[in-house]
Amino acid sequence: MTPASHQSSQPSQHAPELRAAARHLGRRRFLTVTGAAAALAFAVNLPAAGAASAAELDARRITADPFTLGIASGDPQPSSVLLWTRLAPRPYEADGGLPASRVTVHWELAHDARFRRIARRGTATAHPEFRHTVHVEVPHLDPGREYYYRFRTGSWTSGTGRTRTAPATGAQAARLKLAAVSCQAYHDGYYTAYGHLAQDDVDVVFHLGDYLYEYAVTSAGGARAYTDRVLPDLFNHETVTLEDYRLRYALYKTDPDLRAAHAAHPFVVTWDDHETENNYADDVSENEDPPEEFLLRRAAAYRAYWEHQPLRRTQLPQGPDAQLYRRLHWGRLAQFDVLDTRQYRSNQAYGDGAHVPGPESDDPARTITGATQERWLINGWRSSRALWNVVPQQVTFSQRKLDLNPAAKLSMDAWDGYRASRQRVLAGAKSAGVDNLMVLTGDVHVGYAFDIKDDFDDPSSRTLGTEIVATSLTSGKDGSEKPSNWATYTKANPHLKFYNGQRGYVTVELGRSQARADFKTVAAVTTPGAAIRTAGSFVTEVGEQGLREV
Repeated sequence: MTPASHQSSQPSQHAPELRAAARHLGRRRFLTVTGAAAALAFAVNLPAAGAASAAELDARRITADPFTLGIASGDPQPSSVLLWTRLAPRPYEADGGLPASRVTVHWELAHDARFRRIARRGTATAHPEFRHTVHVEVPHLDPGREYYYRFRTGSWTSGTGRTRTAPATGAQAARLKLAAVSCQAYHDGYYTAYGHLAQDDVDVVFHLGDYLYEYAVTSAGGARAYTDRVLPDLFNHETVTLEDYRLRYALYKTDPDLRAAHAAHPFVVTWDDHETENNYADDVSENEDPPEEFLLRRAAAYRAYWEHQPLRRTQLPQGPDAQLYRRLHWGRLAQFDVLDTRQYRSNQAYGDGAHVPGPESDDPARTITGATQERWLINGWRSSRALWNVVPQQVTFSQRKLDLNPAAKLSMDAWDGYRASRQRVLAGAKSAGVDNLMVLTGDVHVGYAFDIKDDFDDPSSRTLGTEIVATSLTSGKDGSEKPSNWATYTKANPHLKFYNGQRGYVTVELGRSQARADFKTVAAVTTPGAAIRTAGSFVTEVGEQGLREV
């Protein structure tokens, strides 16, 4: 990572100039002009390539544990893993309790949890410009192996994490067990499900969005209703600036159950809306702020997201842009096409709520992925040699009628609001000969299992794949096993095979003959310590798509 100078993180200082530039250049051309893009980068504290680095701090001067936000790994490849940590001895302070200096961090990767057989070791620099986060891409590893890792700086050593590499590219892997999680509003409850997930036997965790929420968190922790601690007032407002987003990640990552899950399993992450702002679409904010102002906020949010997630350098944002969509493989067993359905989408039709579809929502020019990402997805299917083609993404893909009227309302924020986009994607899957398609989804705070139909209004039409929707970790608070609209949704949508409104996560085991999904739920998140149970289990067969309860 190129060292860079420390620059101002206050976007408000530059907003007048940016507004003037946008008025002159126009909404879409704004970001393509070098001067305006440079001003935008400056406003969110983006280090300039080749700039002089900050001085180095003697790590022996760190007098409190700097690993308060835990450790993580992500995006496993056959010969490489990504290791992450952030140094923050005082995580609820803007600078994390460290001066604006570089810090040398040692890392180790071993074959065993006692670090007797070291596979790789090295050093990395924690730069103050990235709020002392560390992203280590460890190369030259053996495929299909489990590894253990840790970090050290000064006299401090982090906890031990477990990660793994993917099987070799052409390997005929027999199985993969993944977990899918989403929507973890800190103020809505305890991360009890993460504590259970840390003990679950899974190979990788897919986080499908809403890792962070921009909403205020009270001194009592919202629904957590702390009686033994008081959170600083600095969390009790909506996140807008880079400092706001960084501090909010610090709050989330001090949770012990979240830290345990990250240490236990590698994560593959993608964002939805709340990591930036509720229901935004490309450069259109929820409250229709001027796009040049919203893009400052988006740049800050994207920057903080990359800093605090186990992501590689290729995902590092450039101002308000970041290519988060990417492709991973698990030998010849599975191809994962991780999507971003926020950054490139057309603005929601008829507002962003429930509406009967019409000419605006069904305009074929509308897109939820953007044209480039759509081509990338379909071309990837055409070249795929995997048995299972899995699409981890954000919002409900299958048709979901919200009432029993002849012309039912649909969610304009989900793929139902972009039906032409969905049809192009499904046509691409059919033309590519994708036989075993699975979509992984978050967002809606409930667990769903859908058959993806060639014609959703004809239950007898061909089943093209399956969609597994992971419920929230906490968002929506405790929830209920059968929400008030359960009967309506199950009757209106015959391709909906499962619906549960409690909190938790879902595991999916992909095999050579079938895939099995198990929906894991807890009874409550507003009080800690709830037990985990399996609320429903389904299988879909290779070559014969369609969910069957087991």
